[in-house]
Amino acid sequence: MPATTPATALLLVNLGTPEAPTAPAVRRYLAEFLSDRRVVQIPWLLWQPLLRGLILPLRGPRAAEKYASIWMPEGSPLAVYTRRLAGAVQAQLPEWRVLDAMRYGQPALAERLRALRAEGIRRVVVLPLYPQYSTTTTESVRDVVLREATGLEVQFIEQYATDPHWVAAVVASVRQGRERHTAGEHLLFSYHGLPQRLARNGDPYPQQCEASTRAIVEALGLGEGEWTLTYQSRFGKERWLEPATDATLQALAARGVRRVDVVCPGFAVDCLETLEEIAMQNAELFHAAGGGELRYLPCLNDDALHADALAALARRVAGPGA
Repeated sequence: MPATTPATALLLVNLGTPEAPTAPAVRRYLAEFLSDRRVVQIPWLLWQPLLRGLILPLRGPRAAEKYASIWMPEGSPLAVYTRRLAGAVQAQLPEWRVLDAMRYGQPALAERLRALRAEGIRRVVVLPLYPQYSTTTTESVRDVVLREATGLEVQFIEQYATDPHWVAAVVASVRQGRERHTAGEHLLFSYHGLPQRLARNGDPYPQQCEASTRAIVEALGLGEGEWTLTYQSRFGKERWLEPATDATLQALAARGVRRVDVVCPGFAVDCLETLEEIAMQNAELFHAAGGGELRYLPCLNDDALHADALAALARRVAGPGA
């Protein structure tokens, strides 16, 4: 850490996570997350009684069990890996202040911004750890920044869906994972889902997921029949982006595919949706449908190439004066 106050700070902003794998902690986290109007666009007076009277009491204990199944000694994987990633990027940017922050939960993005302002830092680069832009994620981070960044010069990185350094890091990780064992017969790209309504209204997220996938596929040299792009983590009853990850895995098993590799390039670090939903739930589903092994290829996490890519992105955005 520099002895003097650095001129520029970089905030790596992730979604957030409960502070403990317990029902009360999960309910607190979900209450904040699902109260964001960017995430749930049901009228407030209708949604809040349903959220607090039915959804949180029911989902809290069930989600706590899922978090407990992946919890690390240092805490939630999302928090642990995001913190480690910030440390790895800090090593690449010794003249900057690099911190992790969360849109929901701790360490809160709003508090980070206030602390940086109080410290005397005036220039902040905000990098949401969502490679593909969406109004439900990236724009929600921007909401907080616009509200809390008075007096700060802020540069905001909206997306890095086809950034060549990031694509190269994903490609290297996929190659390493598939070379470590016999490669699966099919490579599945699973991204977090989104209601189709939002895509019809102009959210560019699906196009960015497609662009990321194409860039990765081309670098890997895969043919059209060797991979599929899918969407996971559906919530609620309205129609979401398709094809769905779980339905696709069942279809692959029915076709006689025995081994599938799954990569999740929409997630910067491993979390509940990758470690529990994909590596556990969907692995069981694939096997039950007649498939064999589903091998989950981990996120980039705090890999050196990931840190290099994000540091290069931040330098490029900040320019030579940072």
